[in-house]
Amino acid sequence: MAYTGNQENITKPKLIYYDMGKEVTAFTTTRQGGTGRGNYAGFNITHYCGDDPEVVKQNRMALCKLLDIEDNRLILPRQTHNTEICCVDENFLNLTAEERCEALEGVDAVVTNLPGICIGVSTADCIPVLIYDTVGHVVCAVHAGWRGTVARIVEKAIATMSAFYGSRPENIVAQIGPGIHIDNFEVGDEVYEAFLDAGFDMLLISRHEKKWHIDLPQCNSLQILSCGVSDKAVFLSPICTYEHPDTHFSARRLGIQSGRLFSGIMMNAVGG
Repeated sequence: MAYTGNQENITKPKLIYYDMGKEVTAFTTTRQGGTGRGNYAGFNITHYCGDDPEVVKQNRMALCKLLDIEDNRLILPRQTHNTEICCVDENFLNLTAEERCEALEGVDAVVTNLPGICIGVSTADCIPVLIYDTVGHVVCAVHAGWRGTVARIVEKAIATMSAFYGSRPENIVAQIGPGIHIDNFEVGDEVYEAFLDAGFDMLLISRHEKKWHIDLPQCNSLQILSCGVSDKAVFLSPICTYEHPDTHFSARRLGIQSGRLFSGIMMNAVGG
């Protein structure tokens, strides 16, 4: 085992795994397991959402143990609903802890072609998107809230994979993880107009009841397809976080001061 440490008092986290190829491990955490309390119960590894730092550390250690990696190989950016993308390479791995924090500040998508590195994003109603280039062996994790979705962060992430690593759309598979679905994502006119002004086909991604509702998973799926990825290679989680606050963190249910799900993807190390 790569991991060392005393985890006797920590409940093993329960993950939702995705089949994206035998070469990768792809998953989303749930609220089950860990040591968190209240709106952070039970499993949260996001360090900037108000949780007890010691609990976050313990939960992070438990996830590293489960993945059989060292802590410095679990990469989680500090997201700010923008479209900054960080490429994790050997130079990044050689940074100090402080330099890494700086490099990951304001980042909402992470890409790497290095095995044994788990990259991921935090969500609690926003949409996590995991992407894998099955031929070039490149992985990407994207945080797509409504602002990032409007700014087409998924399209930019795939473009980055292409520009830096030569990824081709016909070799890509994508998993859209748990997030808020259209029935529960009620928005004001300003949000609807932001999508309209950005050129989205509102007939495909919205409907009007008493207020507008936006389909964020569908909108991100359409962006992936627009990049040339096959519709047979794009998969959507059926889980709406708002409807399942017992097992999935939902900021609309629990408030901002609550835990986050972590959706991660890692190319398995040779011999792992």
